Amino acid sequence: MHIIPAIDIIDGKCVRLTQGDYDQKTEYANNPVQVAKAFEGAGISKLHVVDLEGAKASKPVNLDSLRAITAETGLSVDFGGGVKSNESIEAVFAAGARQVTAGSIAVKDPDLVSQWIGQYGAERIILGADVIDEQIATHGWQQNSGIALFGFLEQYIKQGIEYCICTDVSKDGLLQGPSFDLYERILKEFPNLKLIASGGVAEVEDLIRLKAMGVYGTIVGKAYYEGHISLEELGRLNRS
Repeated sequence: MHIIPAIDIIDGKCVRLTQGDYDQKTEYANNPVQVAKAFEGAGISKLHVVDLEGAKASKPVNLDSLRAITAETGLSVDFGGGVKSNESIEAVFAAGARQVTAGSIAVKDPDLVSQWIGQYGAERIILGADVIDEQIATHGWQQNSGIALFGFLEQYIKQGIEYCICTDVSKDGLLQGPSFDLYERILKEFPNLKLIASGGVAEVEDLIRLKAMGVYGTIVGKAYYEGHISLEELGRLNRS
């Protein structure tokens, strides 16, 4: 299992939100590059970068931070937040991202995302499935699309999607544990999907349990930034 730390960016700073609420923002570091270097130094190879301002603006805003991270580290970065056009995805890849997460745009314009899969390859497009009551949430988790999760996944797997980040919005930032039951059901239904769990990780035991379930990767954010899981523990779990 890949440990995938998250760096969420607002105004060039490393922050975390609680349940996607921009009014519940905590700043953790002024320099995302230094945070990324620390992860790399611990043996981490992948990084999840979210442009929270981009998610609101419907276009990437913090590309300078992305460029700096990819220029100064060897991390394989997946980037999400505001990637909703051919111009945006081209700019994100040009800034050094290895993968792009297609979230709200996968609901709004599935034909465009299908085009991206064909153009860039399935290995470079991650489906973002943010979930509220097993329905897809969009627009920075502010809206419930009414689209059922499992049908959404099936639709995109038929189009070639291999990777999916699934975030249970009700769990995110609360440090109360991930949605284990949901992930087990997804893996049972779609055993070949490279599922990336996101939201709710609170302690090392959560990561050990997710690894045993067979998820491809787990995104870790608040649990690390608030000291519940150490950098050394992340590195060790990533290598195990």
